[in-house]
Amino acid sequence: MDAAPDTEAVADESVVVIGGGFGGLSTACYLADAGADVTLLEKNEQLGGRASRLEADGFRFDMGPSWYLMPDVFERFFGHFDRSPEEYYTLTHLDPHYRVFWKDGDRVDVLPDMEHNRELFEAYEPGAGEALDAYLEEAERTYEIGMEHFVYEDRPRLRDYVDRDVMRYSWGLSLLGKMQGHVEGYFDHPKLQQLMQYTLVFLGGSPTNTPALYNLMSHVDFNMGVYYPDGGLGAVVDGIVELAEELGVEFVTDAEVTGIEGRYGAFAVDTVGGDRYLADVVVSNADYAHTERELLPERKRQYTEEYWESRTFAPSAFLLYLGVEGDVPELAHHTLVLPTRWDEHFAQIFDDPAWPDDPAYYLCVPSETDETVAPEGHSNLFALVPIAPGLEDTPELREEYRDLVLDDIAENTGTELRDRIVFEETFCVADFADRYNSYDGSALGLAHTLRQTSLFRPPHRSTAVKGLYFTGATTTPGIGVPMCLISGGLTAERIADTI
Repeated sequence: MDAAPDTEAVADESVVVIGGGFGGLSTACYLADAGADVTLLEKNEQLGGRASRLEADGFRFDMGPSWYLMPDVFERFFGHFDRSPEEYYTLTHLDPHYRVFWKDGDRVDVLPDMEHNRELFEAYEPGAGEALDAYLEEAERTYEIGMEHFVYEDRPRLRDYVDRDVMRYSWGLSLLGKMQGHVEGYFDHPKLQQLMQYTLVFLGGSPTNTPALYNLMSHVDFNMGVYYPDGGLGAVVDGIVELAEELGVEFVTDAEVTGIEGRYGAFAVDTVGGDRYLADVVVSNADYAHTERELLPERKRQYTEEYWESRTFAPSAFLLYLGVEGDVPELAHHTLVLPTRWDEHFAQIFDDPAWPDDPAYYLCVPSETDETVAPEGHSNLFALVPIAPGLEDTPELREEYRDLVLDDIAENTGTELRDRIVFEETFCVADFADRYNSYDGSALGLAHTLRQTSLFRPPHRSTAVKGLYFTGATTTPGIGVPMCLISGGLTAERIADTI
């Protein structure tokens, strides 16, 4: 994906991009840079998709993504346009990367200092420090090979994998096993296994349904570091929007799309306000299932309703945004609270959907790093509990679960919040479905199971409508902000190759 889309192929093409998430923003940048006339339509009042911001009473929350991982992807993205991330936002390397509270009273910090991390692992299991080095060495190899030959290169057909280069590069990679078995090959202690697997939440999976290939996430975590963009992930959105405007992209917010008509060279995209946008090419960064099921007539859909019903979707989430008086010194910028065994929580997401009885969850306190996100003398905090998509979501259930989460935080981190809350908001299944048109209220899209990885994910180019393309988390390479940035480049390449 180092090569730009063919300028001659896309120059002067009119393109409408539907949806201003990272995939849509990325695609818009690549196409505008190649000479296309790009208009991006966003349903909501602000750009960023799931990386929306909530601002109230002097607090500013990242409503969705809050981890800045894989800095090399952002550098490569901006570098394509002869820019650098530093021209648009500033990064802070977090120390600790994150803190973990287990519900048996145990607590650890994972630091940028690898010697500390080796000693931490060794304290739980003799030989685990050396095993950590071996695990991360394999994870780094998987990352380097996977990124260059399977992530930055789009391989939408089976025959794209049946060649000598692919076989040579993939030799020895853990392609078919599951993460649980892979991690057990290195570590016996369940807490160490959890430390190597918690990043699967970012992929919308569990240790028993995510391919071992994603051990590469530990290289991302331990070796590449965890960063915070000053101002939050919203600052990254602002930076990419600024870049897009420099490249000539036109943005229209509060422009919910109601239908896509036509085909290559003669598309009409209609919005709820009655506006109609004409284009040669359409790219949808809206939810893939929503685009097919709601924006296209049945004869122009690639997939049936049965197809979507048969997919494994990533979790939704119960989110509790809190502005509180005073500090929360027990918590780090990123904090995980985990049961010593989390099998039951994953089962209540993927096997027997229910609100988790003993949840594993994530706490984010950006005010620990950035004083601008909360009024003086206050802390900005949100809790995120992964839950099954499609769950019943009522005000009564939210209130009940809010109380459970606050009790759990107090019991397991020593942080009592109830009497200090000055601002409070929840976001859950129904909100994901309403704000983002997300299938079953999933927070992320299709999970990265073996049968939903790589060429088994829906394609960038519609097979039913010439000139219609897709980008974002449901396509390849998949879930996560860095992956969506890459997806935008792959979609732009696909457009240049086929128009």
